[in-house]
Amino acid sequence: MMSQPTQTVTNNQLQESSALELAQALMEKLSISPNDWHRLKSNRKARASEQVAAALVFLLKDESQEALPRLQQATGWLDRSISAPPCPTHGSKGS
Repeated sequence: MMSQPTQTVTNNQLQESSALELAQALMEKLSISPNDWHRLKSNRKARASEQVAAALVFLLKDESQEALPRLQQATGWLDRSISAPPCPTHGSKGS
């Protein structure tokens, strides 16, 4: 029963937030942090999710020219037409 008040607060917060605020929160949640980069750089679901969330933010800001390339990147991750480039710090003679 303790979860219901928390659920109500969450629902109220969602209702009070704009679509842009929700999209920005989603983008923040799905963004790959520098600490997780090596672990997730080739994770197609994580990379596509990150790009779709960013595209949604741009779309809601009426910046479709910025949304489109991110949607194309997400599609590339999902259809396997793109892959993560090698890390620039690995493979060099100095490392």
